[in-house]
Amino acid sequence: MAKKKRRRITFKYALHRLTHVKFSTVVILLILTVVAAVSILPIIYIISNAFKPLSELFLYPPRLFVRNPTLQNFYDFFYSTDVSAIPLSRYIFNSLFVMVITVAMTLVFSSACAYAFSKMRFPGRKWMFDMIIIALMFTPEAVVITRYLIVSNLGMINTYFAHILPHLALPIGVFLMKQFIDQVPDSLCEAAKIDGANEVRILLNIIIPAVLPAVGAVMILAFQNVWSDITTSTFYMVDESMKTLPYFVSTLSNALAVASVARKGAVAAAGLLLFLPNFLIFAMLQKSMIETMVTSGIK
Repeated sequence: MAKKKRRRITFKYALHRLTHVKFSTVVILLILTVVAAVSILPIIYIISNAFKPLSELFLYPPRLFVRNPTLQNFYDFFYSTDVSAIPLSRYIFNSLFVMVITVAMTLVFSSACAYAFSKMRFPGRKWMFDMIIIALMFTPEAVVITRYLIVSNLGMINTYFAHILPHLALPIGVFLMKQFIDQVPDSLCEAAKIDGANEVRILLNIIIPAVLPAVGAVMILAFQNVWSDITTSTFYMVDESMKTLPYFVSTLSNALAVASVARKGAVAAAGLLLFLPNFLIFAMLQKSMIETMVTSGIK
């Protein structure tokens, strides 16, 4: 009886809440639902496209959902390097190796730099941080020549350092992390120094645990910055064995566009495989990204 009564009360309460929802709230919910539905359409199309047979890939107008799904596209993609001396596994290894090292080092440099700007006092601090803010306005294309000259003069052409070095400076990462570190009380750091902690220990044991949302956001940005990049393979790599998976996919797409349409499905499958890591990383860390953006805006 008690359970039935509790269910009856819960249903009555829910019905009461539904009948007293403001009209403006209903309108906002409907608008957000429509926006969410429209936003998810590209994701559905990418996934569906990867499983379409050739007969559906070239339909006009294009069809959103696949009717006769096939795995042939993935088979064609994984065997697309049969005619090449470089196996697909080499491109995948290069991408994973560069991605892991770059993301880890970007987190280290961004957090250390943000901590220095936020909690340390040194000459030129404000001027240097202003330069980082100005760097946010430059597009990657504006610094291509400068980056190439730096990489070339350092003797890094055709090395993994050329893949990693151009991505280590992430101005937006420094900015976001500084916004969070500014909210950590200075008294907390001073108390740690009195207890004998050095700057590195303060950063690792006090600052980083307090700004984990910003760490997650910077991880997403760093991953997206390096995972889909083809510029380092295009400008700095000479040997094909040093190039990454996104570069291989781009050349595969261009080759298919010029030579043949018989394996266009391989490009669709490759697009899904390149998209999935971005989607999974963002899905796992989206809470950190949203919290970081909201806090940075308020700050």
